Amino acid sequence: MLDNKTALIIGIFLLLLFSIAYAHEAEEETHEESTINAHSLVSSSFKYMIIASVISLLFIIISLYIREKSEKVKWILFLAIIIPVIASTAYLAYSTVYLNLVSETQGPVHWHADYEVWVCDEKAELVKPKGISNRIGSPLFHDHGDSRIHVEGVVADTRNVDLHSFFQTVGGDLDADILEIPKENEVVKVKNGDLCNGEEAKLQAFVYKVINADNAKSWIFEQEKIGNFPKYILSPYSNVPPGDCIIIEFGPESEKTGHICATYEAAMQRGELVGS
Repeated sequence: MLDNKTALIIGIFLLLLFSIAYAHEAEEETHEESTINAHSLVSSSFKYMIIASVISLLFIIISLYIREKSEKVKWILFLAIIIPVIASTAYLAYSTVYLNLVSETQGPVHWHADYEVWVCDEKAELVKPKGISNRIGSPLFHDHGDSRIHVEGVVADTRNVDLHSFFQTVGGDLDADILEIPKENEVVKVKNGDLCNGEEAKLQAFVYKVINADNAKSWIFEQEKIGNFPKYILSPYSNVPPGDCIIIEFGPESEKTGHICATYEAAMQRGELVGS
């Protein structure tokens, strides 16, 4: 017959094994939906680390509770404490290496682009972040309330960091004919054909792009009208400039924009940037 203490140990151990199995099953379902999902792989790594820590902590408590332990029980407790830690650490290392190998960026990146949104010639600014994270969006793709697009981390597929994805990540939307942007007290929603000052308006986007990024502080930029702007992916630079300045406008159709990001304007005033 098992004594109460042994039964307690076995019961807790089986309960924890069930928790791990359930978590793993849920993770497999996620990967069936997306074979290369950076966010789910990273989140699962941290989830397993937490589970492992809880398991190890519980067995440490159990080991303190059992005053007289045989050599066999000591070994069981030691393995129950150390195996989850080793396994979760190995999984974290594997997921990090795997993501770096399969991602399009071959590892973590730190890209930035400044942007402005103008609706009927009025600037529409994204709602400011609240809380300790100080961001709107995801850890990979976000805005810190600085009118700057941040891509920070491993990008498994660059199609996941286009303009459409950015606006969805921050709680809005951007398609060829629809714009939604959450502001402090409202969500601005416009679509092609709506009126601006009595005129039919259209959604369009422009980019100021540096064409000689390697010539630091002697940059030359070009302004381009972006055709399929929801699918536009920002240039892979950390600083702005040479990172992009993206202008999204809802107004009368035009081939050029008169708006420009403050960082580009400041660089021009310093003599570090000129138009082509």
